[in-house]
Amino acid sequence: MSDAALDEFQLLNCSERGDGIFSTREFFRGDIVMVGVIEKELQANHSHASQIGKDRYVFHAGLISKVNHSCAPNCGIRVNETGAHDFIAMKSIGANQEVTFDYAMRNYGVDHFPDVCMCGAPSCRGHITGWRDLPESKKEEYGAFAAPYLRALDASH
Repeated sequence: MSDAALDEFQLLNCSERGDGIFSTREFFRGDIVMVGVIEKELQANHSHASQIGKDRYVFHAGLISKVNHSCAPNCGIRVNETGAHDFIAMKSIGANQEVTFDYAMRNYGVDHFPDVCMCGAPSCRGHITGWRDLPESKKEEYGAFAAPYLRALDASH
């Protein structure tokens, strides 16, 4: 991540949710908020892993691993040319606003989080789920803001 990109975010404490990433400037719908860079491939899923294929998991470098889950996220993901996940603004994000995404946008199954979701969104599902557990209406809402391999995994199950 470039020094300029580091100036666009702050790592701040979000009380019971731990650290979170906050924007220091405004982003608009469709803007690339964070560029994903794969740090290393993993042998199995992990609480901070990103799924990049049916049985492939990676750690992203930089601050991406600190972005918190929300059931009403302001970012989605787009797979870039390296296979990493870029975070794309789904709606405007103001300066000093937390950057969030739904972990289900990148992982088919989520098994490494507490039973109770703490995102605080009015539309909170109550617990963090993977793509396989989302209702079809939520999958349609996310559309192109979710990893394309998730739909392929749906089709194979």
